[in-house]
Amino acid sequence: MKKFKFGNVKIQKVDPSQLDDRLLLINLYFTQGLALIVSLIILFFQRRNPFVVLKLPESPEFLYWGAGLAVCMLLIDMLLSKFVLEEALDDGGINTKLFENRPVWHIVVIALVVSICEELLFRGAIQHGLGPYWTSILFAAIHIRYLKHWIPTGWVFASSYGLGFIYVQTGTLWAPIVCHFLIDLISGLAIKYRRET
Repeated sequence: MKKFKFGNVKIQKVDPSQLDDRLLLINLYFTQGLALIVSLIILFFQRRNPFVVLKLPESPEFLYWGAGLAVCMLLIDMLLSKFVLEEALDDGGINTKLFENRPVWHIVVIALVVSICEELLFRGAIQHGLGPYWTSILFAAIHIRYLKHWIPTGWVFASSYGLGFIYVQTGTLWAPIVCHFLIDLISGLAIKYRRET
């Protein structure tokens, strides 16, 4: 059997046009699975039960916080796209490639998987140890496709801080999950239907 050498692994920038749909989806679901595993490991070391962290609250108040923040963030995003040059908001075309030809049911699934996995990791596990500020810096840093432009990086940081804020205010992870889900769903549908017109 041939030996695997880590020295032969090369990390390089990939142009979104080089990614086919299958590879893009494999990457998406792999990274979300990894986020889920890492969050479970962190929760284990924090001695916190993931079922308790993800427990649905009895009061619907979390829905108002989540939907309210989502509306605010989408309005700010619309203003940014109207008044800021498109090049300054460029994500490298990943979101367009991910959503433009995706069926609606799959956009819903992607938004649900991403919102649960990322919020469990960042708000449920990491924020518990680092607080909302440092968690938001880390959240912005992992959205590497935005890092070459300061406006989207700042916006990702502010969005993350908002998600952390509503988590603290409501005491339930479902408020940021609802917000994250709505933003990804509406953004995905906007990309899909903008391309179809």
